[in-house]
Amino acid sequence: MLEEIFGTSKPVIGVIHLLPLPGSPNWDGQMEPMLLRAEQEASSLASGGAHGIIIENFFDSPFAKNHVDTATACAMTLAAKRVMSVCGLPIGINVLRNDGLTALAVAASVGAKFIRVNVFTGAMLTDQGLIEGQAHELLNYRQHLSSKNIKIFADVMVKHASPVTPLADIGQMASEAAYRGHADALIVSGVATGSAPAITSITSVREAVPDKPLLIGSGANRENAAALLANADGVIVASSLKRQGKIENPIDVERVRSFVNAMQRQPAQQS
Repeated sequence: MLEEIFGTSKPVIGVIHLLPLPGSPNWDGQMEPMLLRAEQEASSLASGGAHGIIIENFFDSPFAKNHVDTATACAMTLAAKRVMSVCGLPIGINVLRNDGLTALAVAASVGAKFIRVNVFTGAMLTDQGLIEGQAHELLNYRQHLSSKNIKIFADVMVKHASPVTPLADIGQMASEAAYRGHADALIVSGVATGSAPAITSITSVREAVPDKPLLIGSGANRENAAALLANADGVIVASSLKRQGKIENPIDVERVRSFVNAMQRQPAQQS
């Protein structure tokens, strides 16, 4: 599946963190600066050799729990179209905190290839409160939109969250997301943005779900790529691609190029 979407079995998917959008507390009323930065970051990712892009409303915090404002959805659609106008990379949509329905709607409208869903099955305690999975609603809505070609990349024990059951097993949670929720791919991240997942978490998910793509969702960099990718199929990366490695800065094309080169030196995953 990954090769079909990204043209490689080990994709580097760069993240465009959109500046504050209408409907969020920090929106400043200026649409064009947000769109221009999204264009520039898309160009940096494409020029640096990334294989895909995911667009998310990262700077809209504090996030709505489940449903974003209609204006936010419209702005994300505009941003996705602008990104697609400057590069031909496959695009994904992530609507924070957990609005998979809007992500699907935006993806279907612009022709995006995938969405990311932070809480797909089960329930997690987050800074927005208790968030419950929405696999049933998402799969029904995808069918309603005649968009089964849009793949669902589901987080397992997503960052900035804790499972409701303290002794929850990540392998079991992955199995339920894959085989009961019918996610198309799984994502394992660390405890927070920029934090790498534990190697044991990656191996547990791989052992529980050996037949679906597994992506690293946070904390990947040139130094730890080999260890993280020993049992994974690709990475979603943001922080380490930013200027000076600072999350608030724009994407640096040289950092993208350096990261992609490091990834290409890793052996292909056999699974």
